[in-house]
Amino acid sequence: MANKFEEGKVLDKEKLDKLRDIEGFPLGQDEDIIGLSAPPYYTACPNPFINDFIDEFGTPYDEETDDYHREPFAADVSEGKNHPIYNAHSYHTKVPHKAIMRYILHYTEPGDIVFDGFCGTGMTGVAAQMCGNPEADLEFKLQLEKEMPNIKWGARKAILNDLSPAATFIAHNYNTPVDVEKFEKEANRILDECEKELGWMYETNHLDENGNQVYDMAGPVRGEISDIIWSDVLVCPNCSNEIVFWDAVVDEVNRKINSEFICDNCHIELKKTDCKKAKEIIIDNGLNKTITISKQLPIMINYSVNKKRFSKRVDDIDLKTIEKINQYNVNYWFPIDRMIEGSEARRNDNDGLTHSNLFYTKRSLNILAKIYNLINKEKNIGLLYVFTSTIQRSTKTNRFRFGGTGGLSGTLYIPSLPVERNIFQLFSNKLRDVLKMKNFIKSSESITNTSSMTSVKNIKNSSIDYIFTDPPFGSNLSYSELSFIWEAWLKVVTNNETEAVVNRSHGKGLVEYQSLMTKCFKEYYRVLKPSRWMTVEFSNSKNSVWNAIQESLVRAGFIIADVRVLDKKQGSFKQVNYSSAVKQDLVISAYKPREEFVENFIKKAGSEESVWDFVREHLEKLPVVIERGSYLERVAERDAHSLFDRMIAYHVVNGVAIPLDIQEFFKDLDERFIKRDNMYFLSDQVNEYDNARIKFDLPEIQFSLFVEDEKSALAWLYYQLDSPQTYSELQPKFMKEAKPARHEKMPELIDLLQENFLQDDEEKWYIPDITKSGDIQKLREKKLLKEFGEYLNSKGKLRNFRTEAVRVGFAKLWKEKNYKLIVKMGDRIPENVLQEDDKLLMYYDISSSRID
Repeated sequence: MANKFEEGKVLDKEKLDKLRDIEGFPLGQDEDIIGLSAPPYYTACPNPFINDFIDEFGTPYDEETDDYHREPFAADVSEGKNHPIYNAHSYHTKVPHKAIMRYILHYTEPGDIVFDGFCGTGMTGVAAQMCGNPEADLEFKLQLEKEMPNIKWGARKAILNDLSPAATFIAHNYNTPVDVEKFEKEANRILDECEKELGWMYETNHLDENGNQVYDMAGPVRGEISDIIWSDVLVCPNCSNEIVFWDAVVDEVNRKINSEFICDNCHIELKKTDCKKAKEIIIDNGLNKTITISKQLPIMINYSVNKKRFSKRVDDIDLKTIEKINQYNVNYWFPIDRMIEGSEARRNDNDGLTHSNLFYTKRSLNILAKIYNLINKEKNIGLLYVFTSTIQRSTKTNRFRFGGTGGLSGTLYIPSLPVERNIFQLFSNKLRDVLKMKNFIKSSESITNTSSMTSVKNIKNSSIDYIFTDPPFGSNLSYSELSFIWEAWLKVVTNNETEAVVNRSHGKGLVEYQSLMTKCFKEYYRVLKPSRWMTVEFSNSKNSVWNAIQESLVRAGFIIADVRVLDKKQGSFKQVNYSSAVKQDLVISAYKPREEFVENFIKKAGSEESVWDFVREHLEKLPVVIERGSYLERVAERDAHSLFDRMIAYHVVNGVAIPLDIQEFFKDLDERFIKRDNMYFLSDQVNEYDNARIKFDLPEIQFSLFVEDEKSALAWLYYQLDSPQTYSELQPKFMKEAKPARHEKMPELIDLLQENFLQDDEEKWYIPDITKSGDIQKLREKKLLKEFGEYLNSKGKLRNFRTEAVRVGFAKLWKEKNYKLIVKMGDRIPENVLQEDDKLLMYYDISSSRID
């Protein structure tokens, strides 16, 4: 029985016409978009029913009565990927739902609405509804209740969005319950019907260990093929002899693949890269023309007889079967789309694999087309989901490896030893995986939208309670290209004009990527309720991309409160307190400030009160105590330098004059807030911290820092000198931690100490009393500005310089509103340095926008 939300909601061409102006509207015929959709919970286009969903299940925001408060989630999170839910359908990237559950349980209440604008397979939706079904995994339930004693079980509602129709199709099916018994029965009926017609394609003669045909009472024994290993054919550059790659490199006795081999004709030693691939001309019935493709031969067959596995070399009868299949017309529809523009999608053009149908053997294509035809007759997108789950391993991208049935590279690369899988077995195995997953999915708690995150204008303002998102990062993956083969079958394709990636083929560099991500985060900011949180999972090894993301977040209005890095060796998250250090996966916690704060900030723009309003707002959101077993972890965001950096960034991106310099800020910070262990607290927070210190009996406050330039070196010294130390005590520790960038003109340790710290009678260096050290700060700034002046008077690109001097110089030019000179100097800094320094990039980008 339909609930109130479902009543009367249909998707038709009239509704589609009203949605076409939303960015990311997919490419496809209206009837295919409508046919793929399952309104109101899923549409393969912008979903016109989302606000109805919010009205039905959400809670309007009212700042006067809102009492929501959460600190950023700072616990360790580590979850494996071996779970029936995770394994049901592959995708290019995926965050385990159990990891996301922790964040949802921390930031939300039962019934709240969570949002993921880059949803991929919809794991955020799965996590949201699994919060209401903890009994499905009792061991995990007990584990979470131990980790999070104040947990509130209960399903949360989810809004899922992605630019890719393949992603939203997968996400919807991940989050939709089915009648498991009926579903399995219908899938097996389709499989049986298909096997009756085309099962002969996977038959092979059973041979004994001597290669002789095995017979029983009924005649020759036939086996069922599970997979066929194919091989490239190479051309010797010396004698033009054709070399079968398998025969040349595969050592079956020692189970290894050699990198070097000998031409069996001229006996020259070769590597694969020395040779070209042999070509052959074939008639492709799908494209109805002759094409030239790289030649591949079937080599080995793995098969079974009475569930016992065997292997054999492809024999003459097998070759005749393949020839028969190649002459056999595919009698059902299959996609013949030209691969889309892009270095990934068209990487195989030189091998002749220019269209989607050419990524399959003729045998695989015949059977896939038959299965698709039977599913399409039933108009059952749940069964189509099982079909798409088989696609990735049905293509020629599946590679041979010893000890397994094949592996995937996560790209569209065609290996030299591809493995052709038995489609019937693949479908059956994926059906089993999907059924296992469906046993966990008990209700429809999510609604799915297909559009660009740059404009989700069909979602109303301030309506979302929490955001978890794993957006595309830089040039890691070109999702639209990797999803194209899926989407060719779905007949609805990604409109990648606003896809947020770095992709030269699409004309998108880091600048375009940052611009698109800024638009995405502005939309996230718009739909999120004030005082609420967004968690951003970040997977990238390039500092430049991290800085682009960080600036995009700040430009959108978010304030970053915590950044944690996944320690892959330890399987836990550790705090990152130096923003340019990005070597592993990050989890970023950012919040949308209260409306009253934003309004007052604008009213008080440029006054000292705007500074302290910001600091109070920020301190209120930061974690007070982070316990790590036997010690307390230092909250890096609470130190003076971090607070100053956040304050500066918020003023700059909002175009507001900065009324205090660093020495004035430090002085007043001590007067206005309570200090503990070089961290600052509000008066109603400090008792909690003091009690924690008593509980831990003055524990060690752990702190780690990447020392890559002068700024990070100073932060390191401020932490170290919380207890006065001599130069000889500091120097070996400093040498161990200091790893300056190539361009960085790092001052000597003694210079850093003399410019910023004082010595006592025992020659121990200590932190000056900020209330009395204004002159030290001014002297330091004067020296840095003098050095910056030398850079201004020089010519050409800066090769070796003090980044801190440029930062101080940019801050002074900003105060003077000399945006042209900031841009001029920025153009002289190596582009990679500029892109990898968040402070310089912020001044440069915003100054550029003011002189355009």
